[in-house]
Amino acid sequence: MAQFNENENEILIIDDVPENLTILTQMLAKQGYRPRPVINGEVALKSAQKTPPDLILLDIMMSGMDGYEVCRQLKADKRTRDIPVIFLSVLGDTENKVRGFEVGGVDYITRPFEVGEVLARVETHLTLRNIQKQLQEQNVQLRQEIIERKRAEEALHQTEGTLQQRTQELTLIN
Repeated sequence: MAQFNENENEILIIDDVPENLTILTQMLAKQGYRPRPVINGEVALKSAQKTPPDLILLDIMMSGMDGYEVCRQLKADKRTRDIPVIFLSVLGDTENKVRGFEVGGVDYITRPFEVGEVLARVETHLTLRNIQKQLQEQNVQLRQEIIERKRAEEALHQTEGTLQQRTQELTLIN
């Protein structure tokens, strides 16, 4: 079994077919990802909310809650709305693909899938997500720097004002 470190991406796999979960889990683990297989939508929502993954692979046709509804609920929750969702389905028609994008999916892979295609799409969306996170962190830092600069400017203006006032007072005394 592969050794994982905390910097590797975690991928939530949601599918109600155990064989599909096994195949995807093994395939992703071989690439160094941390797969987290889940057998239904309800458990997946709880899992994603408790510990948000970096990416979600989501089957559409599941018993109980279907993949579209799972995605809708993920996108409605502030804790999980930014997690990229890639749909995996045997439904390859345009209508289902469009529906997947409308509910918030970022990609759609039709089964039977090619391992190389799945891995390429996973890597692409994880890269995009990681860049997005970096940009968000940089924006937070920049906002903090702006606040600190404004405070420094205000303090400088106050010091300049005090210095001018004292200079005027000294001029009047002399």
